[in-house]
Amino acid sequence: MNKWIKEKLAVLPEKPGCYLMKDKNGTIIYVGKAKVLKNRVRSYFNGAHAGKTQRLVQEIVDFEYIITASNLEALILELNLIKKHDPKYNVMLKDDKTYPYIKITNEKHPRVFTTRNVKKDGGKYFGPYPSASAANETKKLLDRIYPLRKCSKLPTKACIYYHLNQCLAPCVYEIPPEVYKETVSEMVRVLNGKHDFLKNNLERKMLEAAEKLEFERAKEYRDQITAIETVLESQNMIDKTHLDRDYFAYAVDKGWMCVQVFFIRKGKLIEREVSIFPVYDEPNDALTTFMATFYLEKLYPVPKEVYVPEGIDIEILSELLKIKVLVPKKGKKKELLQLAKVNAETALREKFLLLERNEERTYQASRKLGEAMGISNLSRIEAFDNSNIQGVSPVSAMIVFVDGKPQPKMYRKFKVQTVKGADDYQTMAEVIRRRYIRVLRDGLPLPDLVIVDGGKGQIRAAKEVLEDELNLCIPIAGLAKDERHKTSQLLYGDPPEIISLDRNSHAFYLLQRIQDEVHRFAITFHRQVHAKSLFQSFLDDIPGVGEKRKQQLLKHFGSVKKMREATYEELLEAKIPKNVARSIYEKKENYDQ
Repeated sequence: MNKWIKEKLAVLPEKPGCYLMKDKNGTIIYVGKAKVLKNRVRSYFNGAHAGKTQRLVQEIVDFEYIITASNLEALILELNLIKKHDPKYNVMLKDDKTYPYIKITNEKHPRVFTTRNVKKDGGKYFGPYPSASAANETKKLLDRIYPLRKCSKLPTKACIYYHLNQCLAPCVYEIPPEVYKETVSEMVRVLNGKHDFLKNNLERKMLEAAEKLEFERAKEYRDQITAIETVLESQNMIDKTHLDRDYFAYAVDKGWMCVQVFFIRKGKLIEREVSIFPVYDEPNDALTTFMATFYLEKLYPVPKEVYVPEGIDIEILSELLKIKVLVPKKGKKKELLQLAKVNAETALREKFLLLERNEERTYQASRKLGEAMGISNLSRIEAFDNSNIQGVSPVSAMIVFVDGKPQPKMYRKFKVQTVKGADDYQTMAEVIRRRYIRVLRDGLPLPDLVIVDGGKGQIRAAKEVLEDELNLCIPIAGLAKDERHKTSQLLYGDPPEIISLDRNSHAFYLLQRIQDEVHRFAITFHRQVHAKSLFQSFLDDIPGVGEKRKQQLLKHFGSVKKMREATYEELLEAKIPKNVARSIYEKKENYDQ
């Protein structure tokens, strides 16, 4: 612990608030909340911690705190700060999974369809369903039984659904509003779980059809009854009150936390959610933050009631979420919460080996690589590669790995602007210069290591820019390949020397992943740029084809290859004049000879 941190710990207030932990670059790496800031922040620097918390503490060189008026304000501020700064040690529910609903529209001629977007548009929404297939099966069943319109826009004549008795054809016939009102009312009852009346009605119709010797019709009713039993009655009733409820339970071990959520809808267990992540706070506080993010980020709809284990601050959650948050004391609700806890413990045990292996492959690999190179706390690696064909369409690409894991959102592409021809050294210098001028200008985080794809020449070009021009002291390494284009050597130091790594180690495997990934990213970008330039040059000197028409053709055909394979008639479909289409067709015919 440095002297600066000791001095700040001594004056921490005994009030609620949020704290922001920072690393050597001033980057916020963790945000937390506390009922008493003095106690919580001090706890990080006193005593022993599990491996993951110890890793966090080792990176902290400074911290800030913000006092709030209440615990609720601290929770809300924590969520906002996490969203703003995206600290690498915070649990962020980044899964943008949304669950499907069945919607009955509020239109003159109502429709039924599945959707993942719930809006306040007067429509009726039912769900959520555990999967798209479950929602689609239910929707198909409703289509067979209730003949509402299927088209988003009314056609000029009756479609096939009318002839299948699955649509009333409002495009052709005037349908009284009473018919729709009665149909929608029945559908609402069915989707609310009250479908016994529908099954009884279909059974009656099946018997009547059989008595009239209308066996095809009777078979159709029988199939609908079977579908109801399969689709709508497949789950056992757990809660006879038919209320929507969620149950949250958790298990904690070895610095990891598993949260298990049971979703009860219309009295049935329709889905469960499992989340496993490292935890650095008290488990009850971590679950509170998890739940607040879970609902406020609209990852899942808020039910009527939520049940949680003892020790959770139910008053804060109730006030924040505007719902009932309860701790079950006995009976079926407590049994269900206990079942969720057992599932969480089982899931954590089953995934520990996988998590430990993944940890070895990612963070530990990054740490071992840093040790081999003499770099402490090697976390962020930025790697560069150039791509061109004999100097044509030169591009470069940068990828980012943090703690051994790729971060695709941070990848960047560069079109080479100042270098003419196939000069790999000057290309590397230009791209390094552009990248880190922007890093300095925008206050972006600096990497702990820069890797260039190449040997001593590429390292020297990057070093001259970083150290001599920009006055940045960032370690630079090069990756050389063997005759089979596989990662062969890691070059590092001044002058660059080969760093010996076991080829079967996770650290060497990490280097292979980085080199393969940056090469893939650069090659993909180069192909896109080169294909576009080929397309442009192919269309040069054709009367009537300017930049806008080139873009129009590229958008229509998608590639040069498809355009060159197009017939004269297909060129006309791109909505270009006949004489221009003829000129393009004749030119490509000459190209192909």
